[in-house]
Amino acid sequence: MQILMDLVTNQALMSALAGWLIAQTAKILLEIAKGQFSKERVAGGGGMPSAHSATVTALATGTAITCGLHSAEFAIAFFFAIIVMYDAMGVRYETGEEAKALNKLRERDLKEGREPVTDKKLTEKLGHTPKEIAVGFLVGLGAAILVCAVIPG
Repeated sequence: MQILMDLVTNQALMSALAGWLIAQTAKILLEIAKGQFSKERVAGGGGMPSAHSATVTALATGTAITCGLHSAEFAIAFFFAIIVMYDAMGVRYETGEEAKALNKLRERDLKEGREPVTDKKLTEKLGHTPKEIAVGFLVGLGAAILVCAVIPG
């Protein structure tokens, strides 16, 4: 029972969980409002706001609040956050753009009776735009501040 209590009172852990949950829920609600919801959106990447960005920002912020800006734990969380956000905005975003191009070629090939460039349609929403990353950052920051204010440290 103590292990469970330790987990739910861990401010950094709960901050990260809250950041992810808020961002993922917001993403789903925004897509429903636009009439674009798909079941892949529940756990899939991409979209507004970035759950990647929200999660790692909340983790770094929760770590800063609980361990201090001078701590090794914060340094680790901070650089982890930068790497994840850079990857989500760079590599993963470009991969999604490439998937769009390959899917267009696949459709063309199928329409023209040729062997398609790929056997199945590729996932296109993988990464994030800078705006999606920025909003995710703000969600994560807010989530961590809220969690750390509510959960005793």
